[in-house]
Amino acid sequence: MNLHGSPLSIIIFGVFVGLVLWLSFHFARRAKSASGYYAAGGQIHWAVNGISFAGDYLSAASFLGICGMIATLGYDGFLYSIGYLAGWIVALFVVAEPMKRLGKFTFTDALDAKFDSKGIKLAAAISTLVVSICYLIPQMNGAGSLVEPLLGLPHWVGVIIVGAIVITIVATAGMASTTYVQFLKGGLLLLFSTILVISIMVRGISTELPSLVGDDGESLRFIPTEETHEGLITQGYELAHTDGGFSKYNLEGDSSWWVVDGGKLWKCQWQTASLINGKPDGLLFPVGRLMAIGGLSEEDAATGTGRLNPVTFLAHLTHPDTKLEQWHKAKIVDETGEKTTIHYPKIVSGTDLMKPGVKFKVKTGWEKLNFVSLMLALFFGTAALPHILIRYYTVPSQACARKSTIVAIAAIGFFYVLTLFMGLGAGITGTVNPADNNMSAPLLALSFGGILFAIISAIAFATVLGTVAGLIVAASGAVAHDLMDRFWDMKLSEEKKVKSGKIAAFVVGIVAIVLGIVFRGVNVSFLVGWAFAVAASANLPAILMLLFWPKTTAAGIVASISVGIVAALGIILTGPAMFAGPYGMTAADALHPLGQPGIISIPLSFLTLVIVSLFTQKNKV
Repeated sequence: MNLHGSPLSIIIFGVFVGLVLWLSFHFARRAKSASGYYAAGGQIHWAVNGISFAGDYLSAASFLGICGMIATLGYDGFLYSIGYLAGWIVALFVVAEPMKRLGKFTFTDALDAKFDSKGIKLAAAISTLVVSICYLIPQMNGAGSLVEPLLGLPHWVGVIIVGAIVITIVATAGMASTTYVQFLKGGLLLLFSTILVISIMVRGISTELPSLVGDDGESLRFIPTEETHEGLITQGYELAHTDGGFSKYNLEGDSSWWVVDGGKLWKCQWQTASLINGKPDGLLFPVGRLMAIGGLSEEDAATGTGRLNPVTFLAHLTHPDTKLEQWHKAKIVDETGEKTTIHYPKIVSGTDLMKPGVKFKVKTGWEKLNFVSLMLALFFGTAALPHILIRYYTVPSQACARKSTIVAIAAIGFFYVLTLFMGLGAGITGTVNPADNNMSAPLLALSFGGILFAIISAIAFATVLGTVAGLIVAASGAVAHDLMDRFWDMKLSEEKKVKSGKIAAFVVGIVAIVLGIVFRGVNVSFLVGWAFAVAASANLPAILMLLFWPKTTAAGIVASISVGIVAALGIILTGPAMFAGPYGMTAADALHPLGQPGIISIPLSFLTLVIVSLFTQKNKV
C-alpha cells in the first residue's frame, strides 16, 4: 500500500488550496487602501468574524497538538484545551470593546492612543513581531507533519509549501482574504471534527485494532516481534543501561522501531512490506491500544462495546478494569555516551487515564511552578495575541466586537470538547505515531477510510494556512504601519503602506519557514505555550494597566513590554526544553529547571510598569 501521495489525497488537498487562493484573488480589490489591507475595511459581519476568530484560534496547536497530547497523556493533554478556552473570558470582558474603541489597524494603535509615544510604537511593534514569530514556529512545524503522510513529501517541503501559499494570501489581499479563509476552515473544522467524533461513537471501542485501509484496499496492522535485550531495563519512567552489548535504537534513521516493555526490547514492524513515505516501515507508525475493557461481560469484552454515546464512551474508558497502552519518550545513553531517543509503552488502568500527573508532575516546588506558569500563560495569553487583537478592527462597532467574541467562545468551546474524544479515540485505536503525536487526529480519521483522512488532513492544513496568514498580517502591520509609518515618520501613502506590508509579509514568511524546519518533531501545543507566555508577559500587563490604572505612563508601558519580552525569552532559551531539544544536550544541562516563564515574567512585567509609571508621573503625556 502507498497511501501517501495517493490521487485522492492530492485532489482534495488541491481543491482546498485552490479555494483558498481563489478567495485571496477575489478579495484583492479590498486591499487597495491601508484600511482594506490591514482591517478588511472594518466591514466584516460580527457572526463571520466570530467564526473567523475560531478559525484563527483553532490552529495546529488545537487540532494537531492537543489531540496528540490527549492521546498520549490523557487528562494532562486536555488541560491545554481548558487553558486555551479560559483565556477568552479575559478577551470578552476586558479587551474586546476597548481594543475596538482605541485602535485602528494594530495592537500598537490601541496602546499608543493616549500618548503618541515613540517608545510605545517601537516596543509594541517589536513585541508583535516576537510573539507572532513564536506562534508561527508551531504552525509551520504542524504543516510539515501534515504534508508527510498527505502528499508523501518530506517535512521541510511541507513547511515551504505552507510558507509560499500564505505569503501569496497575505500579499494578495491582506486581512479580507485572511478573514474568509479563517471563516471557511473554522466552519469545516467544526463540521468534520463532529463527524469524526460521531464515527468514533458509532464504532465503539474494542481490543481489536482497526485496519488502516488505503485507497487500494490493502491494510496495515501493527504487530510486535519479540527480541529481548537484557542490557536494557525499565524502572518506571526511568531507563537504565547495564553491561552487555548495545543495539541500535534510531527511530528516525532505522527501518525498524524499537520500544521497551517490561525489561524486554521489542522490535515492531508492519505486517506488510509496503512502502511508507518511500521507506520500508518508515515514518508513519501508529501505536496505542486497549488491552481490556471494563464494565463489560467476558462475552461482550471479546467483541467490543458496539455503538456508544459520549457518556458511556468515557465511562468504559475510565473504568477501573480497563487497561490501555500509553506511550512515553525517554533518552538512553550507551557506554560511549551516545544519546538515543526511544518510545516505550506503559500499561495504565482506566482510572489513571484521566488522572493528572502524567506530564505535569507537581511533586517538587519547581514542578508546581512550571504547571502554574503554563496555566497563567494560557489564561492570560489569549487576550494578548496580536493576530487575535487585530481582528477586533475588522468589525464596524464595539457591540459587534463583543458579539463576535461570544460567537468565538461558543465555537471554540464546542471544538475543545471534541478534542477530548478525538484524542482518546486515537489513543486506543492504534493511531498514535510515537515519534510525532501531532498526527494523531488525522491518523484516527485514516482508520475510518482514506476519504475522511484526506479531508481531515486537508482541513488541518487549511487550519495552519489561516492562522499563519493572520499572524503574518499582524507582523506586516507592525513593520509597515507601526515602525515605518509612525515610528520612523516616513509618512507613507496608502499605496506605499500596502506595498510595505506585502514586503514585510514576505520576509516574516521566510523566517517562519526556517524556524518551522528547525523545530521539527516538537509537539505544537507545547511550542504554542511559549508563544502565549511571551504574549501574556509582554502585552497583557500594558493593556490591562492602560485600561484600568490612570497613573500608567508611556515610559511604564515601554519598560513593561521590554522586561516582559526579555524575561520570557530569557527563561525559555535557558530552560530545559531548549537544552533537551534544539541544543542537542539534556535537560540537566539547562541553566535552570523552569520550563515555562509566565510565573516570573508576567508579575515582573506588571511590577515594572507600576514602578516606572510612579517614577515618571511628571513626564506623563
